[in-house]
Amino acid sequence: MKKPNDVILQTVTTVISFIIILFSINLFFAGHYTPGGGFIGGLMTAAALVLLLLAYDVKTLNKVLPFNYQVMTAAGLLIAVLTSAGALLFNEPFLTHAYDYFDLPLLGKTSLHTAVLFDTGVYLVVIGITMTIIQTIGESE
Repeated sequence: MKKPNDVILQTVTTVISFIIILFSINLFFAGHYTPGGGFIGGLMTAAALVLLLLAYDVKTLNKVLPFNYQVMTAAGLLIAVLTSAGALLFNEPFLTHAYDYFDLPLLGKTSLHTAVLFDTGVYLVVIGITMTIIQTIGESE
């Protein structure tokens, strides 16, 4: 069977996916003070990966991004639960986050929050679950 010529689709998809992933990272970090965070950032990253999956194929995507998405989901869930339960060690309610201000090189005085760790877990869970579902559907056909 002759392979279709998808050079334009693959080139445009690669550029657009890169832009989507950069924007999702921006949303991830902006999520503490503005709309965004781990869920929407992870969903946008998963959408970029699905776009790459549509332009290429599962084998190519697995070769470029050799992640086990089930392990990614488990790791994200573990990070989110441990971050949430960490407040219990200090006799604070579950999901209480802590923050403090630090002087970081190049960034200056910056507030660092434990909520970013929780969002990282959510980010990984959303990507892992979405990609597991999409790859499972794709493998069955």
